[in-house]
Amino acid sequence: MTYSFEVMIRRKPGLSDPEGATTHKALKDLGFSTVEDISFGRVITISLEGSDEATAQQDVEAMCEKLLANPVIESYAIVATT
Repeated sequence: MTYSFEVMIRRKPGLSDPEGATTHKALKDLGFSTVEDISFGRVITISLEGSDEATAQQDVEAMCEKLLANPVIESYAIVATT
């Protein structure tokens, strides 16, 4: 069976996010004064074959730990999709 997941990766709290800081300043300069903070991340969509959803999710977690996310500076969340 095919299972699909979305992996959301973002920087860990307290680490600099230059893209977020630049975008935050630009939004303020454009008059969006209510913006308090902005941060960037990425979303990866993965579809894979698996015997069951739990095993497929374990495989996606292993992918994150080994390649997709840098566990030193990034955190990730995995969500099953339909």
